[in-house]
Amino acid sequence: MTHSSPRGALFIKSVVLLIGALLLFAPFLFQETRSLEVAARICIFVVLVASYDLLIGYTGIVSFAHTMFFGFGAYGAAIALKQMGPGWDAVLVGVLAGLAVSIVVAIAIGLLSLRVKAIFFAMITLAAASVVLVLASQLSDLTGGEDGITYKAPQVFKTANKLMVDDAGKVARVFGVKLNGKLAAYYFVFTSCLVLFILCLRMVASPLGTVLKAIRENEARAEAIGYRVVAYRTFVFCIAAVAASLAGSIYAIWLKYTGPDTALSFTIMIDILLMVVIGGMGTMYGAVIGAVLLVLAQYYLRDLMGAASDALHGIPLLPELFEPDRWLLWLGIIFILLVYFFPKGIAGTIWDKGARS
Repeated sequence: MTHSSPRGALFIKSVVLLIGALLLFAPFLFQETRSLEVAARICIFVVLVASYDLLIGYTGIVSFAHTMFFGFGAYGAAIALKQMGPGWDAVLVGVLAGLAVSIVVAIAIGLLSLRVKAIFFAMITLAAASVVLVLASQLSDLTGGEDGITYKAPQVFKTANKLMVDDAGKVARVFGVKLNGKLAAYYFVFTSCLVLFILCLRMVASPLGTVLKAIRENEARAEAIGYRVVAYRTFVFCIAAVAASLAGSIYAIWLKYTGPDTALSFTIMIDILLMVVIGGMGTMYGAVIGAVLLVLAQYYLRDLMGAASDALHGIPLLPELFEPDRWLLWLGIIFILLVYFFPKGIAGTIWDKGARS
């Protein structure tokens, strides 16, 4: 029997709120530069995974072009900041240009391809993403080619910028943290990503979310009821593209560098897929859990394995088994175990178990 407020749902929501609180106070709780980079990356990937979950989890659309839209947003902001200088006018122009290109391409792909079967649509999106990756690498005069583009962010986000000063004229500190441009940049990333994630949550909780689930479960039945399936699928494809493009622009402003590896790489697409599967498709909250776990593993698993290898020194085989260079092996093993014990993802499995209890 499913309760209106299953314990599993309450547990998952509590975990997500805790993660949100940790991200909110991350600059004060984790004061290393690397930790702030990790927190900002988690924020960006939460939006990316949530927007991708709209496609694969709620509508049943398998796309390999999500990083393409992420790249459009990133390159839009990067090119504008490079050409126009580090001003908010450049940010606005870059963001709007990335959005415009993303929407036009999403509509074109949606109208032309969403009528075909899932596997053929997935191949079309993969081909489109491959073309964009090649173009970004070859149009070096515009995109910087393989080297990418380096540029300056708006003045308020410069590390040397003093948001507040003390009586001696030095940068003011709160709990030992400098109130400078780096802090402003992080909270720009956090606030923007929080707004986008809440909008995704509101979308799936609206009547539109119910229609998307109906299309996912039985497309023919949804069509027979009277829903224009292709129109709905194209619309949600465009919404996901817009969210990914905005995430790309935010990441470009934070990173102050944009290149094929940071914006268009298929490695990013694989990461998004892994995060969706780990967190749980069709849950939205799973985007937060999946993004946190995979990003933390990518940044800290090597360090943990190095510490384990040193601690096991003198024991046969074990130090070699935990060599930091083998971190991908252990990441794969952890992923297999997660899929085995959480077949619907962490959020999905716990949610269902709470509902049945």
